[in-house]
Amino acid sequence: MIIVSAPSGSGKSTIVQWLMREHPELRLYFSISCTSRPPRGTERHGVEYFFLSPEEFRERIARNEFLEFEEVYADRFYGTLKAQVERQREEGQNVVFDVDVKGGCNIKQHYGNEALSLFIQPPSVEELRRRLVGRATDSPEAIENRLAKASYELTFAPRFDHVIVNDNLETAKQETLAVVKEFVER
Repeated sequence: MIIVSAPSGSGKSTIVQWLMREHPELRLYFSISCTSRPPRGTERHGVEYFFLSPEEFRERIARNEFLEFEEVYADRFYGTLKAQVERQREEGQNVVFDVDVKGGCNIKQHYGNEALSLFIQPPSVEELRRRLVGRATDSPEAIENRLAKASYELTFAPRFDHVIVNDNLETAKQETLAVVKEFVER
């Protein structure tokens, strides 16, 4: 299992998508998470997410069925089911978790040495600001909120097995590939 966490704008998704697309020999497959939000666009139940009602989500929390979960907003949950991860592992998949830092720490704690945890770190908060502004997808207020959250998330980096500083995307991709390949082949 490969856990990848990072502050927003660090390049985590770009690196993970590249790894999965360009290196099929690693047999990497995304963990299919649950959410209580409605499907967007062409999203399908059991493909991008398992779509649950807030009530169903709370019932599963009460039954301790999640490896990790978070209520991002009132009644807006995201989480990873233990049973789903086990199904994917039984199918021989190397499961990739693209999760927030708390979720990453929880999954690592649950699986220990069976999981590799990677933290993708921006070279600086100033560079992170530049990237978020350059995306042009968020309001100035949203960017400031993301940066405040990022400063907090950066304090979690020492809890991960490897920290990859993404100051050069190609270098970060190759470093991630080397670490993941070594882990998967052991």
